Amino acid sequence: MTAQPTLIVSVQRALHLLDAVGSSERPMTAKALARATGEKLPTTYHLLRTLVHEGYLSRRDGGYVLGERVSSLSARLHPPSLRERARPALAGLHDTLRAASYLVLYRDGELELVDVVDSPAAPRVDLWVDLTASGHATALGKAVLSALDEDGRRDYLARHELADLGGRLGAGLGRGLDSADVADDRHGDEPVADCVATDDDDVRRLDHRIRGFDRADQTLGLNHS
Repeated sequence: MTAQPTLIVSVQRALHLLDAVGSSERPMTAKALARATGEKLPTTYHLLRTLVHEGYLSRRDGGYVLGERVSSLSARLHPPSLRERARPALAGLHDTLRAASYLVLYRDGELELVDVVDSPAAPRVDLWVDLTASGHATALGKAVLSALDEDGRRDYLARHELADLGGRLGAGLGRGLDSADVADDRHGDEPVADCVATDDDDVRRLDHRIRGFDRADQTLGLNHS
């Protein structure tokens, strides 16, 4: 015969209260929770007092709601995505530098545009090349690839032909992939936006580089490889 596990009744009662509070769309009173769980009112008050003290419940509008400790546990089970974590940084860059900001990842051997933060005053621009096919010709791609080790760059370049692309690639490939803290993609008198990008460890360098441009249109990028 299998031995039954030893259960702590008070813990069960507290968990039942959490379940009841969590299933309600509005704050629940102590009396309502006592009825919902079948507990005596004095016992319910003692358990609620303890749960509030530990942060698992909080008082609101004369009743009880789930506390910050429950939210913290839930966040650990469902952590935010990289895009959600990066959004505040991208928004901060956009607000500070008054330029559209981009997040690019190097994932499964390819460059991937994950997110863009822009506004009517500083709109995003269409990339002049396809990021997947020729991303190494853009400041975004250069910044990402410069963060790779030599073997990683060689692997990428072996799978992507280094076409001339109007002379832009030759002007910045070596600088962008080998040593630059901030990669750029300048287009001279052409009616497109200049672009600068950096690895996430060098974000503070973007402001200096952007302010050195003599054009009104700039796009900035933050890569995370």
